[in-house]
Amino acid sequence: MAKEMSKTEKMRKLFASKTLDVEEMDAVAGGTEYQTADDSRFLNVLLRGHPKQCDRYGGVRLSTSYDYGKMKESIKAAWNVCGVKCNLNRGAVRNYYYVDGKEVTQEQAMQHAMNVMGKQLKHSDWYWD
Repeated sequence: MAKEMSKTEKMRKLFASKTLDVEEMDAVAGGTEYQTADDSRFLNVLLRGHPKQCDRYGGVRLSTSYDYGKMKESIKAAWNVCGVKCNLNRGAVRNYYYVDGKEVTQEQAMQHAMNVMGKQLKHSDWYWD
């Protein structure tokens, strides 16, 4: 007599081809619009009062706005003041950050920016609803 499959096993078999890889999960969990929104929130607070201070943008606004190019350029200019170059790629899996020509993570870029500006921020200092 053959052993009957459990409902869980049946579901796993049925949906095996529907699993996401790490990059796909990153896009679902955030993607560049949400990463860029965090950039704008962080830089808005870090550069408060500086001429290159960018506005705060939400991920939905960034993903649906026709002014994305202007928003992106203001965020890139804010990163530049802090010694960080970046590629903000709408609709891509993630953004790319560079310090002294070396690729770094978003967190490393933020730490470098804080060091350059002489301010240390906690997540709660720049991220609120």
